[in-house]
Amino acid sequence: MSPVRPADYPPPFSPSEAIAEPTDPPDERIDVGVLIVGGGPAGLACAIRLGQLLEQAPELAARLGDVPVALVEKGKLPGSHLLSGAVVNPRSLRRLFRGRKTIEDMPTYGSVEAESVLFLTPRGALRIPTPPTMMNHGNVVASLSELGRWLGAEAEELGTTILPETAAEKLLVSGGRVVGVRTGDKGLGRERQPLGNHEPGSDLLARVTVLAEGTQGHLTGAALDRFGLSGENPQVWALGVKEVWRVAKPLRRVIHTLGWPLRKAPRFREFGGAWIYPMGDDMVSIGFVVGLDYRDVELSAHDLLQELKTHPRIRRILAGGERLAWGAKTIPEGGFVALPRRLHAPGLLLCGDGAGMVNVPALKGIHYAIESGRLAAEAAFAALQPGRTAWTPGALESYDASIRDSFIWTDLQQVRNMRQAFGRGFWLGGALAGVMTATKGKFPPGESRTERDSDHALLRTDRARSYPAPDGKLTFDKLSSVFASGNRTRDDQPDHIRIERRVPIDLAEMWVRMCPAQVYELGEGEGNGTVNVSVTPSNCVQCGAITAKGGRLTPPEGGSGPEYTLT
Repeated sequence: MSPVRPADYPPPFSPSEAIAEPTDPPDERIDVGVLIVGGGPAGLACAIRLGQLLEQAPELAARLGDVPVALVEKGKLPGSHLLSGAVVNPRSLRRLFRGRKTIEDMPTYGSVEAESVLFLTPRGALRIPTPPTMMNHGNVVASLSELGRWLGAEAEELGTTILPETAAEKLLVSGGRVVGVRTGDKGLGRERQPLGNHEPGSDLLARVTVLAEGTQGHLTGAALDRFGLSGENPQVWALGVKEVWRVAKPLRRVIHTLGWPLRKAPRFREFGGAWIYPMGDDMVSIGFVVGLDYRDVELSAHDLLQELKTHPRIRRILAGGERLAWGAKTIPEGGFVALPRRLHAPGLLLCGDGAGMVNVPALKGIHYAIESGRLAAEAAFAALQPGRTAWTPGALESYDASIRDSFIWTDLQQVRNMRQAFGRGFWLGGALAGVMTATKGKFPPGESRTERDSDHALLRTDRARSYPAPDGKLTFDKLSSVFASGNRTRDDQPDHIRIERRVPIDLAEMWVRMCPAQVYELGEGEGNGTVNVSVTPSNCVQCGAITAKGGRLTPPEGGSGPEYTLT
C-alpha cells in the first residue's frame, strides 16, 4: 500500500475564490486612503507610522478623504487573535515611536534578567550553552495580545479608523491592480442562509492595500498566487500551543528546552521545543512548538505540551499554580529561502508573518513584523504624494528595496538554511546549525530547498500512549482548553474549513490529533481504509494548522474565534 501524503487529498478550494472585482454600486462603496488588513504588530505599526506621517502632511491627509487610514481586524478588537511567546526585541518599537513613547510606557513584564537552555530527557534536564541566536539580553517579555491592544489605542489616537469584528473575505482586483477588499457577511446560518440579524459585506476601496494578516493569511495566499509573487521555495510552518499560569513562586529567568518529548530520529522529522517565560512575579507563559513537517499520525502539539508539564523540572515551576489562559497559532518557518520574490504588486504591500518574516533559530518575528509595517507605511506614503499614482507598476517598489536594506533581510539571510538542516535529524541538524552560526550563514554555501509540510508521507507509531490523561489541574483536555481561549464562535455559523471529507484513515486521524481545538472527528469507515471526517467549526481557534497539512482555513464570521487577553 502506497504511503499517504496530505497533499494527495487537496481541499475543495482555489485561491481564485478569494479574488473578485468590486460588486457594490459606486455610491455604496466605502472609500479610504490606505487600507490595512490585520490588527497584529505589522498592521498596527503600519497604521501608527502612517498617522505620524500624515500629522506632518495635513494636505495629503485631506486629499485621502474622511478616512485616510482604515484597519480591518477579524477579532473582537486588536489583540483578540494575537498569540506569541513572547520575548520581544525592542529595536523596532523604538524606531517606530522615535522618542514619542518609551519601552517603559508599553505593557511588558520587564527585561530578560537571565536565561537557560535545557536539553530534556524524560526525567532529567541538562543545561547547555545558550546558542548565540537565542540570546535575549536587552529583550523584554510581553503578552502579544496585551501589546496589540495598546498599539491599537495608539493607532486610533493618531487617526486610524479601526473596524473590528470585520473579516476580509476577498481581495478586490480591477484592471490588474488591487483596489481594496470585500468584507464577509455577518448573520448567516449553517447553510449560508440569511438570518434575522444578517449584515451583508461591503466593498472597501483604497489607493493602497496593506496585507498584514499574520500567519496563514487568507488574502495573502491568494495575492501570492494571483500576482506570481511566491518565492522559489514553499512556505513551511510550525504549530505552537501556549498556556499562561498563575504560579506560587516567581520565575526569574527565560527558559527554552530542546529534546524530550520530541524524538530525535530523522524519520520522524520532529523539530521544535518549549519555552517558559516569566510574566511578572506571579505568572508564567509556557508553550510548545513543533514543526508541521512531522510525519507521525499520532503526534499532537497540545498533548506534547501536557506531557512536557509532567517533567519534574517543569512541574516544580507550576506547582501550586492555576492555568489562566490557553491558545494556539501557527508560525511561518521557511525563513529567507521561502520569502516572496516580491513584496508588492500594483496597489498592494505584504508585511509581517504573512510574508514569512520569522527568524526560527532566534525564535523571533514580532520586531520584524513591526519594522516591515513601518517600512510599508513609508512606501505607501511616498506613493501617495502629489503627481504619483500608487497602483502603477513599480510605484511601491521602494518597499522591497527598504526591506532588503533593513536588518530583517540581513538577519534572515544569515540563518537561511538552519530550519532545513533539522530535517536531517536533531544531532546532524544541530551540528550544521552550529557551523552556520559560526560562519553567519556563509557555510554551507547556497540555499537549501524546502518541501511543503503536506508532501511528507505519514507513518504511524503508538506515540499517543505516552500522553498523560487530563487531570484538570496540571494537564488538560482540548475542549476545556478551547473554553479557556474565550472562543466566541456561533454554533450555527457557516463552516469556514475546507477539507476533503473522505480520506484514508491515517490522514483523518492525523487531522484529529494535530488540531489543538478538537475540530475534527473520525466518522464512519467506508472500507479500503477510508473514513468520513466530521467537522465542528465552532471549536476552531483559527490556528491555521489545517492549511499546512492538506486543508484550507478560510475566514469565519468577523468577531468569531478566540478572545485572547493574556497570550
